[in-house]
Amino acid sequence: MLGIMKPGSVLVDVAIDQGGCFETSKPTTHAEPTYIVDGVVHYCVANMPGAVARTSTQGLTNATLPFVLALADKGWQQALRDDPHFLPGLNVHAGKVTYQAVAKAFGLESVDPASVVN
Repeated sequence: MLGIMKPGSVLVDVAIDQGGCFETSKPTTHAEPTYIVDGVVHYCVANMPGAVARTSTQGLTNATLPFVLALADKGWQQALRDDPHFLPGLNVHAGKVTYQAVAKAFGLESVDPASVVN
């Protein structure tokens, strides 16, 4: 798909720390943050949040605090039962893989996470 992008387009790879999102991604630094492939500018600085540590920490805290409070107030099983968006965050329970993509990556069987919270 890179070939159909207009020259001067910009890709920002926010997952470069985990291997990147694009086939043409390679880690860069703040000293040399960009490079061009087929006319497309790539910005692939590793640990982007580290450049704004205070702000990124506040953002992460604001995003995760409700989940921490739910766990503390309700316990893990009730918190996961009450929030369908929280349940997919369970990866393993009692030796059983509950996240299908993880199980598949390691050639293991998975169980439905809902089955372990009831």
